[in-house]
Amino acid sequence: MDLPGYTTLTRQSGLMQEMQAVANNIANAATTGFRREGVIFSEFVRRMDDDSPSLSMAAARGRQTFQTQGVHAPTGGDFDLAIEGEGFFLIETPAGERLTRAGNFIPNAAGELVTPDGFRLLDAGGAPVFIPPDARGVAISPDGTVSADGQPLTQIGLMLPEDPLTARRGAGTLFEVDGPMIPVEAPRMMQGFLEGSNVDPITEIARMIAVQRAYELGQSFLEAEDGRQRNVIDTLGS
Repeated sequence: MDLPGYTTLTRQSGLMQEMQAVANNIANAATTGFRREGVIFSEFVRRMDDDSPSLSMAAARGRQTFQTQGVHAPTGGDFDLAIEGEGFFLIETPAGERLTRAGNFIPNAAGELVTPDGFRLLDAGGAPVFIPPDARGVAISPDGTVSADGQPLTQIGLMLPEDPLTARRGAGTLFEVDGPMIPVEAPRMMQGFLEGSNVDPITEIARMIAVQRAYELGQSFLEAEDGRQRNVIDTLGS
């Protein structure tokens, strides 16, 4: 395969990754706290040894997560929380601490607030958030203070990666952070609400169509280039 073929193949590979990201976005358009993801393309340019033009190839070497806030939907649930502004809930998983914007928590058998997957929600001090089984009138104030029967119990903290570039997407709506995390100075959350996905299905479908057309054009070029090379071989071999 000649240089134009290799160049087109690298572009096709990147377009496939972008299509996968778009499909995943559409599949999670109704997932609580989901964050839309995109693909970042980079260009590799190399000077050739002879007088040939330089070689340029495109590669999808990175992913971008869009942190725009989703729409808040009322649920009325005592343990449903939506974040206003920046910040993430701190979650304890078997693989370590993770961040999430999905605030649909439930008490487990021990009275700890957990995610639907059973991961514990942590407070501002890094301890599990505990709700006494006999507690009545559970209230969570905008700053995250949890009260029951009029008495404060703990405060749910919101965290941010000190360096946003150290956060990478994990399973579901979780984010893993390789560096240190810092607390949000003025956390704001709403009890009885959940933050929806920030995916716009119409935009994603339009994006999928554009990516598909670009991929089809690349495929057509590869087929035409293959036909040209076969014709050259047949002509020279006859």
